[in-house]
Amino acid sequence: MSSPDRENVEEFLKNVFRSGRQRPTPRIPIGPIIIILLALVALRTTFYTIDPEEVGVVLRFGEFVRTTDPGLHVRLPFGIERVTKVPVQRQLKEEFGFRTVAAGQRSQYARDARTANEALMLTGDLNIADVEWIVQYKISDPVAYLFKVRASRETFRDVTEAVMRTVIGDRSVDEVLTAGRQEAEDEAVQMLQDLCNQYELGVDVQLIALQDVNPPEPVKPSFNEVNQAEQERETLINQAKAELNREIPKAEGEAKALVESAQGYAIDRVNRAEGEASRFVAVWDEYRKAPDVTRRRIYLETMGEVLPQVGKTVIVDESVRGVLPLLDLGASLGKKEGK
Repeated sequence: MSSPDRENVEEFLKNVFRSGRQRPTPRIPIGPIIIILLALVALRTTFYTIDPEEVGVVLRFGEFVRTTDPGLHVRLPFGIERVTKVPVQRQLKEEFGFRTVAAGQRSQYARDARTANEALMLTGDLNIADVEWIVQYKISDPVAYLFKVRASRETFRDVTEAVMRTVIGDRSVDEVLTAGRQEAEDEAVQMLQDLCNQYELGVDVQLIALQDVNPPEPVKPSFNEVNQAEQERETLINQAKAELNREIPKAEGEAKALVESAQGYAIDRVNRAEGEASRFVAVWDEYRKAPDVTRRRIYLETMGEVLPQVGKTVIVDESVRGVLPLLDLGASLGKKEGK
């Protein structure tokens, strides 16, 4: 290509580029877009909803101004007023010594170094026990819960752990493992509630339940042997008490029966003696009135009692001369022949 042609091509390209720069670009209306965006942001940050189990705590530039009940509410937009939702009607739970991984019919639990340190406690008789417990509570004052204490949930957990260590430290390991659990739980609830009121945590403690209390793993076999021995001792004591309760009433009943029998025999003998004495006196009185008649009557009554016991009797009167008709000689002979 010759130099004149090259110059023409370069001139043509310059004109094309120059005409492209000078083409007018369309203008975008920025103002209406900004207004629309501001309106959307204002609408989004103005209305808010509180669930039925919650209370809304409204802050204006970081300062508390009011609380709102469940429902739809309005606030100042653009972050001028911010709302923190606090579940005041929900029962909250804190776990110590373990963590629930999955709750259900077969709940799964996990333990690590932190939970192991929470559970390890020293009892009043200088034994070591692994104590797992839960605390159920409600937020009674949402403003106090948010603003009176920094990191209120962590503070509540620290206070709960301190209270439980105090309660366990005042009792022996046997009390914690067996009969003293309910008393320990009640005392821990009272102490924890007093401290929450003192710190103004705004928390109402509902329940403290000891989930599991065990000796540490290295000494668990020894503890199990001791518990088994104590259970056997209690079983033997209960058996002895049952035998005692069975034999003592039996002996008391037999003694009472003997006493009553003796008393009845004594009363019978006394009554018989008194009757015989009264009868003798009555006979004596009649005898004095008519001695012959009374003597004959007594004789006849006595013979009436004696003769039936003699058997066959032959009475011979002096006026009778022949006694053969009265004697059963044939019967006597038959007896002799039979012999």
